[in-house]
Amino acid sequence: MEARRRRAPRAVPRSGEARLRPLAEVVALPSRSPIAPTLAQALGAASRRHLLHTDLAPVPVRPTTTTTEAGAYRYVKRDPIDLRVSRRTGHAVVAFLHELGHFVDHQLGYDDEKRAFASAWHPAFAEWRTAVSAAVRIWDAALARPFYAQRELWARSYAQAVLLRSGDEELEAHLDDLQRTGDRFVWPRDQFAPVADAVDRVFARLDLAA
Repeated sequence: MEARRRRAPRAVPRSGEARLRPLAEVVALPSRSPIAPTLAQALGAASRRHLLHTDLAPVPVRPTTTTTEAGAYRYVKRDPIDLRVSRRTGHAVVAFLHELGHFVDHQLGYDDEKRAFASAWHPAFAEWRTAVSAAVRIWDAALARPFYAQRELWARSYAQAVLLRSGDEELEAHLDDLQRTGDRFVWPRDQFAPVADAVDRVFARLDLAA
């Protein structure tokens, strides 16, 4: 008997004309997951930073029970499939914002030939690329090579910038805890300030600042 082939996941559809939209309209959070309130809090913080110009239907966020990865962003060429966040690793806030950063990066520009997200080539990211390269030289010598990929550096920068400037005491305290305990995926506050400024200016240059 032939085994059934697993059906490939479908990309999120597009419809109508692209328009400027708040992130809450573009990202569909789970309603019944134990981490739903945490995800909503993090999405609210990101929504206060920027908008997105898109024609996408809402992109689902799917909680998982995996312990091998905190999160994942899945896509097909220019189109997203979903964001995945583990509810068992204890890092739901940072993992969600990290994957949201990948999604935003992907939707701001995708080079088909190089399979590269906007952070690697888009002129609006030029100042950020300079700022993050300096932070990497100072702080990241111990990280494995894959974490130096531009899209990974952007996702880390995005997540930390959202936490830092969230205006949410709980999220800011969470970032303080990560920095105090020496989390290797978080830059120290003083070294990160120029990167956070550069992240904000990416959205300003693209007329996406909230």
